[in-house]
Amino acid sequence: MVLSGQEIQRRLGGDIVIEPFDPQRLNPNSYNLALHDELMVYEEVVLDMRRPARVRRIGIPPEGLVLQPNQLYLARTAERTETHKLVPMIEGRSSVGRLGLFVHVTAGFGDVGFCGYWTLEMFAVQPVRVYAGVPVCQIFYHELRGPFTEYCSAKYQHNRDIQPSMLFKELAPRAHFDPQLKLPFGIERP
Repeated sequence: MVLSGQEIQRRLGGDIVIEPFDPQRLNPNSYNLALHDELMVYEEVVLDMRRPARVRRIGIPPEGLVLQPNQLYLARTAERTETHKLVPMIEGRSSVGRLGLFVHVTAGFGDVGFCGYWTLEMFAVQPVRVYAGVPVCQIFYHELRGPFTEYCSAKYQHNRDIQPSMLFKELAPRAHFDPQLKLPFGIERP
């Protein structure tokens, strides 16, 4: 079950924290989150899942910044959220989507217990000018049934900044497997 806007507001300070909170951004069943004033892009031509990638920061000036197609931009929300006993999710706003701007490529599903800023994976279909402080996505909440353990990842929990992929922390640093043979590279089949 998705929480209504009134229920989101009722649970503020308890199961739900949104800082800062603006009642004008409350919707019938979600809350609009705004774009922070900085973006991040990868500097690598080929991204390697097993290694951290170099990144470059780009500030969003008051006159806005034009995002180009075929470039992934990482951003973050201006708001810090905390969610307990509920599953948070974000989606791009339809007004933003109608400009051809994907606000999160695949990572809109949050975990119960997540605390921090949401990293947005932004991708433009055509050049589009963005501005800091504009509500670009919305957070909504699902009720959770059954026993659970709150999210406590050392990778992303309690973040204060844009978070590039840290998948490399999950992957064994020296294990390279041939998917056909299921043997590490360099080992011959008997």
